[in-house]
Amino acid sequence: MSRLTVSDFTVKITLPVQWGDMDAANHVNNAVYIRWVESARLAYFVEMGMDTTFRGADAGPILAWQDCKYIFPVTFPDTVTIGVRTLQVELDRFRMECGIFSEQHDRLVAIAKQVIVPYSFNKLHKVAMPEAWLAGIDRIEEG
Repeated sequence: MSRLTVSDFTVKITLPVQWGDMDAANHVNNAVYIRWVESARLAYFVEMGMDTTFRGADAGPILAWQDCKYIFPVTFPDTVTIGVRTLQVELDRFRMECGIFSEQHDRLVAIAKQVIVPYSFNKLHKVAMPEAWLAGIDRIEEG
């Protein structure tokens, strides 16, 4: 198995590490990684052409599950790049993976995975994968 690099991911964002991101253990707090992943995931949704307003759309994304494996501590000052890609598409969900990379250490520092379910906020239940989402994922991952 080869080591993940930032080029393995189709959508990327870059964020500066803030002094306030660190905790009493003198490294970035675990919850900050989840916020970074959320920002990157939203960038992926926008790239897909997904309606991220949650108003009027037949389906919006619901985070059904996530995990994060912390590999190497990040500290201030640093810059991180978060890469996002879709791993698997199913009838009613898709699975994503995010890699977080430290510029200062030139390495992968965390891997997060998520399950996204299309959800009708008007009808209050999950729905089938919208064709537009499938087309957006295909465009990003193949393009």
